[in-house]
Amino acid sequence: MKLYTINTGYFKLDGGAMFGVVPKSIWNKINPADENNMCNWALRCLLIEDGNRLILVDNGIGDKQDEKFFSYYYLHGNDTLDKSLAKYGFSRDDITDVFLTHLHFDHCGGSIMRVGDKLVPAFKKAVFWSNEEHWQTATAPNEREKASFLKENIFPIKASGQLKFIQSPGKPEDRLSSSAWIENISARFVFGHTEAMMLPQVNFHDKTFVYMADLLPSQGHIPIPYVMAYDMFPLTTLQEKKAFLNEAVENDYILFFEHDPVYECCTLQRTDKGIRPREFFRVDEL
Repeated sequence: MKLYTINTGYFKLDGGAMFGVVPKSIWNKINPADENNMCNWALRCLLIEDGNRLILVDNGIGDKQDEKFFSYYYLHGNDTLDKSLAKYGFSRDDITDVFLTHLHFDHCGGSIMRVGDKLVPAFKKAVFWSNEEHWQTATAPNEREKASFLKENIFPIKASGQLKFIQSPGKPEDRLSSSAWIENISARFVFGHTEAMMLPQVNFHDKTFVYMADLLPSQGHIPIPYVMAYDMFPLTTLQEKKAFLNEAVENDYILFFEHDPVYECCTLQRTDKGIRPREFFRVDEL
């Protein structure tokens, strides 16, 4: 098995929304805001090469939205999905599986592209993986979350016939556990940020490697109270973070950050202030 970081660019989001109840005087030291209170965030995906499978975890915002949409999020940087794949000798047509942690636009927008007046899968040979519980939420969203679930990113996946579901845990007491997906990769389910978000957990060189998606979008969100205002159920996020971080520090997990503008990965340690990062590194240093 090989792991590759796939950088698809950077975007900006409001710092207060990203750090919730934490005061700006504190979070601004972690990720300084610009004059519009916007902070810089990565759109960092993961590529897993395992035997005959080439699995892409999330795929960024994509490029099919109009100028007005992008003016809200300040998409910038020289990285693109295609350039990052090409760096390792791959193209979109090599992808066999697209694992979608959830269907917010900054995680799945690259799934679909415009060809003339049609919306078609950007990965013609891939199976797209979601779960039925999250799919139902994304296709019939509540008013608060509706702006994050864009129809043009979601419905064409199902129309293509390339969509499959991973089985989510049925009992509430099982929701912090993981569901087997394929050999060496399982899906952890969390419910605070959005319904049934999936975190791929990879057995990699005798280590456990977890793609954190929006449970921990950056290393700055490791302290327990640092919960995004975007989360649908912040108290659930608190419980999920506590449980996961204790498990991760006890078992020396490697955490991969999708949105941290600087750091790709870290391990954890216990300190007087609680669980904090121990060591930062890149995927290519593993």
